[in-house]
Amino acid sequence: MPDITAVTHAQNIRYDKQAEALYIIDQTLLPGEEREIRLTTLDEMVEAIRALRVRGAPAIGICAGYCMYLLARDAWTEDRQAFLRKLTEDGEALNASRPTAVNLSWAIGEMMAVARARLQEPREVLLDALYQKAVAIHEDDIAKCKAISEYGLSLLKEGDGVLTHCNAGPLATSRYGTAQGPFLLAAERGMHIRVFADETRPLLQGARLTSYELQRAGVDVTLICDNMASIVMRNGWVQACFVGCDRIAANGDTANKIGTSGVAILAKHYGIPVYVLGPTSTIDMNCPDGDHIPIELRDPEEIKTLWYEKPMALPEVKCYNPSFDVTDHDLIAGIVTEKGICRAPYTESLAALFDDET
Repeated sequence: MPDITAVTHAQNIRYDKQAEALYIIDQTLLPGEEREIRLTTLDEMVEAIRALRVRGAPAIGICAGYCMYLLARDAWTEDRQAFLRKLTEDGEALNASRPTAVNLSWAIGEMMAVARARLQEPREVLLDALYQKAVAIHEDDIAKCKAISEYGLSLLKEGDGVLTHCNAGPLATSRYGTAQGPFLLAAERGMHIRVFADETRPLLQGARLTSYELQRAGVDVTLICDNMASIVMRNGWVQACFVGCDRIAANGDTANKIGTSGVAILAKHYGIPVYVLGPTSTIDMNCPDGDHIPIELRDPEEIKTLWYEKPMALPEVKCYNPSFDVTDHDLIAGIVTEKGICRAPYTESLAALFDDET
């Protein structure tokens, strides 16, 4: 019997307070090897995020919280303004490692706000406040993922087929995940959901991570190539599409892993609803629409050489390798957050999520 708890409670990010050490599961080694690595320096932190050793918008935010705490320990000096300048510089360097995922800048901003508020406190008081904030960011995401999973599951019924793109499970978040959370919750409760997981070229997060997590948890998962999404929809095997998100603009336009917009366009043709699942921390109300979401461009060599024994294209061939694309809000049937399911018009329903914060 698969151990669902081992999947849903996997510690993709772990902070050992006694040793003052931050560990992450190196996702680049999965599914062949599950190994923790320790992050100690700014360079290691930036490299881990940029190289996708830790990935998934919520997970990046959680990791950034602990990183900022460690960086504050290293940056400490009794010259408080010098300390703040150094921590700010480190935060900016960390933030530049992946520009699209808003959780990264959000978590860094949360940590910097604590540092400024406690700047005149004794060292141990300030550092403890930063550590407690990092823990709070982590625990908050666990709670949000469970709530998102519950709302997402309410959109499905026994025997439904769902297509998902990229990876939005426990490895990319915490505990159940966002777009994968409803599948894991369904399995825990004995509800049968059939999942079709796109491989997600060129980094294969769907193949290496999503199918890995779901198979280990006993979920009925079928891996397909990205260009097979249309035929499984046409066959009537898909009743909904669930995807995660790295940034949601104020009008509901959503950035997610490259290929998501194509899935949404196909789904519209076949009359299949597309749901975006993510915490409110991925909603950027200062970003008016998808045209204002920065899109990360990655090394073109990922297309030609990654995962291959030998290059699959001539060295001189040009490649375009965006990491994300933007799905227009009018292709999205609903945005599932920890506060509930938002529907169009998103300019109103997303704004309403933050009414209690004004």
